[in-house]
Amino acid sequence: MRRALAALAAVPMLFFAAACGSDTASTASGDGSAGVKVTGEVGAKPTVTFPSGDPATTSSYKVLETGDGPAVKAGDQLIVNLSVWNWDGKDNAAQGSTYDTKTPETLPVNEQLPQLLRDGFTKMKHGGRLLAVMANDLVTPAAGQSPSTEATKVFVMDVVGTPPKPLAAATGKETGETLKGVKVESPGGDKAPTLTTKTKDKPSKELVVKTLIKGEGEPVKAGATLSVHYTGKIWGTDKEFDSSWGRGEPASFPLAQVIQGWQKGLEGVPVGSRVVMSIPPDLGYGAQEQQGIPANSTLVFVVDVLSAY
Repeated sequence: MRRALAALAAVPMLFFAAACGSDTASTASGDGSAGVKVTGEVGAKPTVTFPSGDPATTSSYKVLETGDGPAVKAGDQLIVNLSVWNWDGKDNAAQGSTYDTKTPETLPVNEQLPQLLRDGFTKMKHGGRLLAVMANDLVTPAAGQSPSTEATKVFVMDVVGTPPKPLAAATGKETGETLKGVKVESPGGDKAPTLTTKTKDKPSKELVVKTLIKGEGEPVKAGATLSVHYTGKIWGTDKEFDSSWGRGEPASFPLAQVIQGWQKGLEGVPVGSRVVMSIPPDLGYGAQEQQGIPANSTLVFVVDVLSAY
C-alpha cells in the first residue's frame, strides 16, 4: 500500500499518519459527504465538486454506491481504484488517480487502515463506491509536536474485487537452466532457496533471466500487480541487501513501479515460476548508491512469482 500510494504526490503523509495514529476516526460520520459532490459511473474516474468556503475539519465517509457483489468483511483484501484530492479551499487540486496509472491499489480491511475506512468498506459490496473525507482530526500529534497542518484529503474509492490467493512457493517443473557465475540451491517446498553470487566471472552488461522452475499459471502482464518472494544480492560479493523470505512474508507491488530490470525480466513469466535474474546497473540503480547497494552494482535476484492480477 505504501509504495503505490507514494506515487500519488502528497497523499501518504496524512494517510499513514492516520493509519498509525489513534482511532478518533471511529466517531466520524457514516452518512456525511461534507458537501462534496461526486459524479460519474462506478468503474470510471470520478469528478468531484467542492463546496465554497473552508475545507471540512471533521472526517466523514459516505457510501455512494453499495455495489451488487459479495459483501466486504473485516480482514478482506480489496482491489480498489482510488482518486485523491487536496481540499485546501483554494485550488482543491487532484493528487492522482489509479484510473490514470491503470494500477489499482490493494488495501487490507484491517488495523492498517483508519477506522473511518474500515467502517465504510464493511458497509459495502464489491462494485461499490466510497467517499472519504480525511481531515486532521484523524491525527493525534505525538508528545511535544504541533497539530498537523496538512490539508484535508478527499478519497473516492471503487471496490474492484479481491486479489487472488498467492501460492506459498514456486510450483512446476525444474528446467535445468543455470546462470553462469551464480548458484541457486532449491530445498523444495516453501523453503527459501539459497542464492550464491560470489564469483570471479564478470557479469553480463545485458539483462539475463533464467527460469529455474516453470510455473503453470498465466504469464505476467506489464501492468500487473504481483505477489512474490525474493532474495537480492550483489554480483561478485555474495552480499545480501534484501529478502522477503528473510522478512517472513511475500512482497506485493505494481510491476510498473519497480526497477526496469524487474519490469523487463518478469513480464511474460508464468505465475508459479522461479527465476534468477542478473540486472546490469542501467536497469537497476545506476550510479546512484542505495542503502546496502554500492553505485554501479550488478544485482542478482532469485524470485518466486506467487500471483499476478
